[in-house]
Amino acid sequence: MDSETAEDSGTSLTGWPGVWTLPNLITVVRLGCIPWFLWLLVSQENRTAAALLLGALGATDWVDGWIARRFGQVSEIGKVLDPTADRLLLVVALTAIVADGSIPIWFAVAALVREMLIGLIALALLLIGVRRIDVTWWGKTGTFALLWAVPCFLAGQSTIVAGWAFEAAAWIFGIPGLAISWIAAMGYVPVARSAVREWRKRPQGSSS
Repeated sequence: MDSETAEDSGTSLTGWPGVWTLPNLITVVRLGCIPWFLWLLVSQENRTAAALLLGALGATDWVDGWIARRFGQVSEIGKVLDPTADRLLLVVALTAIVADGSIPIWFAVAALVREMLIGLIALALLLIGVRRIDVTWWGKTGTFALLWAVPCFLAGQSTIVAGWAFEAAAWIFGIPGLAISWIAAMGYVPVARSAVREWRKRPQGSSS
């Protein structure tokens, strides 16, 4: 395609061409770095390095999305893999940082409950055969803000220079991100209901 991306035209890559894309590779690398983050924080007790790594991983969430849209590499598997990686990264990071004592418990619980609810509902819909519900722009925005806020909370409690600035940034990104993510979650409810109604109207045994 010329200037029009796959997402703009409403099409997505499928099959093997939709698997072997640069955005999907970046997402897989992000997943692979989660154990590294845990090693830095839990084993090495290096909050600074763990915060910097987590911040870099959060930034790649924007990078892979931009590449996918800009170069027509939006794929069906990417629409599943990317939000799954974001959710797993957030849940693991929040849990580890709560144990570390570097983030307010109420904030972490509010974010964790939202992520786990969305994840469980998405899994339940998938298991019964309901069509996939794509992540909305607001959902991605809330997640992106949280992926910046969480490492900032950690950096604010580390030996990094100007830790107070990171702690301030954590709240600047965190409060709007938390609010937006919950608003987006509520926005998925009518979409999920519509998808379930469509599923119930299918002829029995239909896979389409």
